[in-house]
Amino acid sequence: MGDTRPHKQVEAPSSGAGRRQFLRALLQDVRALERMIKEGRFETGAARIGAEQEMFLVDRTFSPAPGALRMLEKLVDPHFTTELGLFQLEMNAEPQQLSGKGIAALEQQLSALFEKTKLAAAELELIPVLMGILPTIRKQELGLDNMVPSPRYRALNQAIYDLRGGPFEFSIKGVDELAIKHDSVMVEACNCSFQVHLQVSPDDFARLYNLAQALAGPLLAVATNSPLLFGKRLWAETRIALFQQAVDTRKVGALRDSLSRVTFGSRWVHSSVLEIHKEDIVRFRTLVGTDLDENPLEKLDRGEIPQLKALRLHNGTVYRWNRACYGILDGKPHLRIENRVLPSGPTIADEMANAALWLGLMSELGATIPDVTKLMDFDQAQANFYAAARDGLAAQFVWLEGEELGATKLTLERLLPAAESGLKRAGVDGDDIARYLGIVENRVRSGRTGSRWILSSFAEMKKGKPGERLNALVAATVHRQATGRTVAEWERARLDEAAMDKHNYLRVDQYMTTDIFSVHADDPVDLVANLMGWERIRHVPVEDADHRLIGLISYRSVLRFLTSDRASKTADTPVSEIMKTDVVTITPSTPTLEAIGLLRRFRIGCLPVVAEGKLVGIITEENFMDIAADLLEKRLNG
Repeated sequence: MGDTRPHKQVEAPSSGAGRRQFLRALLQDVRALERMIKEGRFETGAARIGAEQEMFLVDRTFSPAPGALRMLEKLVDPHFTTELGLFQLEMNAEPQQLSGKGIAALEQQLSALFEKTKLAAAELELIPVLMGILPTIRKQELGLDNMVPSPRYRALNQAIYDLRGGPFEFSIKGVDELAIKHDSVMVEACNCSFQVHLQVSPDDFARLYNLAQALAGPLLAVATNSPLLFGKRLWAETRIALFQQAVDTRKVGALRDSLSRVTFGSRWVHSSVLEIHKEDIVRFRTLVGTDLDENPLEKLDRGEIPQLKALRLHNGTVYRWNRACYGILDGKPHLRIENRVLPSGPTIADEMANAALWLGLMSELGATIPDVTKLMDFDQAQANFYAAARDGLAAQFVWLEGEELGATKLTLERLLPAAESGLKRAGVDGDDIARYLGIVENRVRSGRTGSRWILSSFAEMKKGKPGERLNALVAATVHRQATGRTVAEWERARLDEAAMDKHNYLRVDQYMTTDIFSVHADDPVDLVANLMGWERIRHVPVEDADHRLIGLISYRSVLRFLTSDRASKTADTPVSEIMKTDVVTITPSTPTLEAIGLLRRFRIGCLPVVAEGKLVGIITEENFMDIAADLLEKRLNG
C-alpha cells in the first residue's frame, strides 16, 4: 500500500469538517512545495538510488503464514516493516549513489537482509519467498483477520469499500478466466513488488518522469513473474490487473470516464511535479486523514524544511505505477521517481538486473532525448505497458517515432546497448555493468522470465493435483532462490519438490479434486448415470445456478433407482427426487485427520469441499488411498 509511515495517527475523516480540514492542509502543502521549487530549496545533482523489497511468508506446506508481527519482534531491525497482509514482509535498503559500486552495494545489502530474514523465519518455522503473486494463496486467506492490525489499513479498506458502494469485483482473462467478488482490499495482499527509487532534480523531473512512463512497458516485459492466481493462468504479470481492481474506488456500472486509483496516468507531465499532485487532488477523493501539527509555510519562513504530511499521505493512497515522491535525507529535501512496475523475484540478482536496465536507460535516454513526448504519444506508452503486462516477452510495442518492434528485439537491439552507455555515463563500475546487463540478456535470449518458468513448470506437472502443483512451484522457487542462480538458469519445478510428507497433507485443499462434474436438481437421473459411467466417478454433487451445493448423488443411489420399479415408469425422473440433501461438507482448510474422522463416523465415501457456501472441491476415499500409498512408499524408501 502507500507510504504513510511518517504519520503518527491515520484514520478516515469522520465528518465533512474533518475532510475539509485535511483538504485545506493538502492545498497548503502544495503551495509550500511550489514555493520550495521556486526558491531552489531542493537538493540537486545527486543521483541516489534505493529499493524496497516485498516478500511472502510461507509455512512448511508452502502456504501463506500470518507471521509478520512475530518476524518483526524477532528481527528488531528498522529496515523491516509490515505490508498489507500478515503473511507479507517488506525490507527497505539504505540509499546509495548510482555511480561506482552503488548498484552492487544495494544488492549486497538486500541479500544480507534477506539472509537475516531467512534465519529469523527458520526459528519461527517460516520461510520467506520472493514472488510477484504467491501461487498457493487462497481466497479464504484474504479475510480481514489476515490484515495487519493497522489503523491506516483499516481506514483505507473502509473508505474504499464505502466509495465503491459494495463488494470488490475482479475479472481477469488470460488462458484461463478469473471472475470473483470479495469484501475487502485484502486481494491486493496477493501482490508483492520490488520498487526502485531514483533521485532527480526538480528542473529535470517532468522530462525524466515522462521517460520513466515510456520505459514502463519494455521494462516490465523482461521482468514478468506473476502469471498465476488461484490456480488460474492469467496475464504474464497478473499483478498489474489485480492491483488496479483491488483498490478501485469507482462504482460498478458508472458511465462517466474516471481513473482508477491504481493508474498509469492520463497524460504527459509538461513542466513540474506539481502537475501530478494537483491532478491527484482533484481526481481522487481523500481516503484518510492524519494529525496535522505543522504549518509548512511558516516553517519555510523560519528556514526549516516541512514534512508535507498531508501531501505525502494522500500521495500514498494514489497508486501510480511511476510515483512522484518527496523526501528528506540528512536535512535536505529531494524528489524521487519511484518505479513500482517490477514484481518481487525471482531472485534479488534478477531484480537488481532489472533495476540496472532501468537506471541505465534513464541515464542515457535522459541525456540524449530532450523530450520523449515528441517521439511517442502518451496513449501508446500506456498501451505498451498493458501489452507487456498481458504478454511479457511476446508483447509487440510501438516504440519511438512509431517503430514497431517485439519485446525481445527491442531489448536486445535498442535497450541493452543504450543502458550500457547510460550506466557508463553515470560512472557505474564496468564489471557491474557487464554482470547486471548480462543477466537481462541471458533471460531475454533464453526466453525464461519468471512468468515463463512458472507456466512451463506448471504445465510439465499436469499429472499432479492442482494443490500439489502449486505447492511444488513455491517449494521449487524457495530451493532455486537459495542456489544464487538467476531464473534463466533454473531447471523446471518438479512435483516431488513439494516434499509431500505429513506436513503437506495437513489440509484437504492440498490434494482435493477441483475439476468437478456436477448436475442440477432438475436434470434427469439418466444424465447422472451416464456421467458416472463416462467419467468413472461414484459421487456427483448437485448445485444451483450460483454454484451452491444443494445435494449429492452416489453411485449406490443411482443403482437403487435404476433397479427399482420407478425407473421404468418415470424415465424423466429429476435428480432432486433421489439426491441426498443432508450432505456432510468440509472447508478447504479442514485438517486431513478431521476429514478422515468424518468419513468413518458417517460411513460415507465422499466429502464435498465448500467455501462461502459454494462448491470448490471434492474429497473421496480414493484420495486417501493415494495419500496412504505415497506416504508408505516414502517410509519404505526412507
